[in-house]
Amino acid sequence: MGTLESLKVNGKVIVGASSLFRASAVLEVSSTTQGFLPPRMNYYQRTQITSPDAGLTIWCSNCGASGEMQVFNGGAWTNMIGGTATGTISLIIGDSYQGGIVAYILVSGDPGYDANVQHGLIAATSDQIRGIRWNNGSNTNTGALGEVIGTGLANTNAIISSQGETSTNYAAGLARAYKGGGYTDWYLPSLDELNKLYTNKTAIGGFANNYYWSSTEYADSMFLVAAWYQLFANGLQGDDDKYDTNYVRAIRAF
Repeated sequence: MGTLESLKVNGKVIVGASSLFRASAVLEVSSTTQGFLPPRMNYYQRTQITSPDAGLTIWCSNCGASGEMQVFNGGAWTNMIGGTATGTISLIIGDSYQGGIVAYILVSGDPGYDANVQHGLIAATSDQIRGIRWNNGSNTNTGALGEVIGTGLANTNAIISSQGETSTNYAAGLARAYKGGGYTDWYLPSLDELNKLYTNKTAIGGFANNYYWSSTEYADSMFLVAAWYQLFANGLQGDDDKYDTNYVRAIRAF
């Protein structure tokens, strides 16, 4: 129960401090700083619930544009006001979704691909900065060598662990600190993730014909002085000195 105290009075569970016990409730929760979290699942997982009982309540994480609280009424799933429950939406690249713009949708063969649930990458709606260093002023072995889709977040966390906790004076820290749409899981894209942004840059929008940092350290550089970039004017990928300043566009996965 975390910091909330609980007790049982006449067969009734009370969670949190409360001086008023409502006789009609078997479970009462009292708090002014915390809320109630129902089970969270995606639409496909919800469809796998066998014989749901009337009143069963869940949060469908990928129903509609931003997720939806849903209740089974005995015959069908509804939203919280009794209307028809929203199903999953079919996203396409360029759609506004979960704090940004859909930049890529995973296909068969991609790490994390699920035939039942759409997954992919969301790009921030605009660049976070026009020029910032990859490092914080010192070169360290960050171990951020992931290149493929799905490795950008691990890269970003490894960089921050090596370079300093979420400092906004270098690329990975700035991307990680971004909170577009209220989401806190933004990161600096890996080399392959950055390439997906380049490939779909017209549909995403807002990119400059300039150099963008990836979160992938250049493994063959002597003294760990370089990281991978991509030039959005023509798609060229190469390595650049970590002290140089390039653009940053944060992404998150869905």
